[in-house]
Amino acid sequence: MASPCHWVSCWAASAQGAYPTGSVIAQPDLTTAIPDPLLGLQNQSLRMVIRPAVWSQRFRLRISHAFGDRPLALRGIRLALHAGGGACWPDTRVALPDMDIGAGQTLWTPAVDLPWLSDHALAWMDGRALAFSAFLPEASGPITWHAKSMATSYVSQPGDPLAAADASETRFPHTTTSTFFIDALDAWLPESVHAVVAFGDSLTDGTATTLNGHDRWTDVMQRRVWAAGHRQMAVVNAGIGGNQVAGPSPSLGPWRGGPAAAERINRDVLSLSGVQTVMWLQGINDFSDNGQAEVATVVQAMRDAVAQMQAKGLRVIGATVPSALGSTRPGHGGAEQDARRRAFNQQVRQGTLFDDYADVDAALTDDKTGRLRSQFNGDSTLGEAGDGLHPNRAGHAAIARRFEGVYFRNASS
Repeated sequence: MASPCHWVSCWAASAQGAYPTGSVIAQPDLTTAIPDPLLGLQNQSLRMVIRPAVWSQRFRLRISHAFGDRPLALRGIRLALHAGGGACWPDTRVALPDMDIGAGQTLWTPAVDLPWLSDHALAWMDGRALAFSAFLPEASGPITWHAKSMATSYVSQPGDPLAAADASETRFPHTTTSTFFIDALDAWLPESVHAVVAFGDSLTDGTATTLNGHDRWTDVMQRRVWAAGHRQMAVVNAGIGGNQVAGPSPSLGPWRGGPAAAERINRDVLSLSGVQTVMWLQGINDFSDNGQAEVATVVQAMRDAVAQMQAKGLRVIGATVPSALGSTRPGHGGAEQDARRRAFNQQVRQGTLFDDYADVDAALTDDKTGRLRSQFNGDSTLGEAGDGLHPNRAGHAAIARRFEGVYFRNASS
């Protein structure tokens, strides 16, 4: 008798606003692909590359038109195994029904089965990616997106609706390091499998990690648990670069860091599927010149959000925040920000704010200088000197080890 199954979120790209508002990494010039951001994609095709944390023979996708201003029509939708570049394997393409999504709405696709994926082959799918293709017969209007996906996806020329039906990459001349419209992927998995959601800002979203290297701390943790034989968890990245816990003020208008964490907790954590644990690393943006929040304000917003998650039966692992002292990043690096960060960390270390916490500050901050450790201060994509705020791929590996140690120390699974 087959084991009972349920939906488990196995990938996310939290919607943060409408293109081009956001913080991107190595983004190509998209002015030819998207001449007018207010009109969005115009009678053209997209191919978004999605990398599940855990594979299944059945998936569904959540399409977000949260920041749209008109109905969104998706036609010729296909899901396939990504072959590399802008191509997908022709024999793996599976059709989904057309979708029409109202402005401001978010909808799940119907479940789609992958008949080409056998039980035996599932064991070899770790690290592979799916390609979601669709064409938009009319102007989409503002594109709901996740700016910093740290992976490449593809867009056709405006006026080319046929590219989505072409398995090759020749009709997708434009690349983007962002994700358009798709904000979550679910897999149909045994009830023993669950999701672990990493929630936070650019320290989770992956600034200074390797473009297409999949070495954010969430990726590293997923590989480490695979290697340890733990097949029951899917680590899902719900970070947004520039995100704040308690801000920003609505009076600022569209903010590159998306809605405050306290506001998006329902959409980006509680509405995901099969979630048991949340790992929350955040606060540095609230204390920057862009946020200027008081420590008590951030702590209270976190307490309220943690209580909301705990009420749903979730375990919440928080974190101390590493140093940005001396950072060259605009708005960061000052002594006042660092004083607030250290005061926040004292609150975390008291052990009452979360169910447990990972001491990320101890892993990344140099005790002698009070700054980000030199071995972690670099840009793994651009090969440039670090900004003193965002850890490189080695720093993300250190974060992964901290969270992993706490997770398994008291995990019930």
